[in-house]
Amino acid sequence: MPAKPKTTNCPICGKPPVAAYRPFCSARCKQVDLGRWLSGDYVIPGQPVPENDEEES
Repeated sequence: MPAKPKTTNCPICGKPPVAAYRPFCSARCKQVDLGRWLSGDYVIPGQPVPENDEEES
């Protein structure tokens, strides 16, 4: 018998996910997550970006 895949709850509200919005439970939670990425609440660590737009030679 194959192992049942592990399901995780919605990362925004904790409710069980819905297949159409996986890993979220609704379109609202999906939009909340997108808004957090766009506003800069979520950040992927990396090298700092130089302040000036000119590339160093």
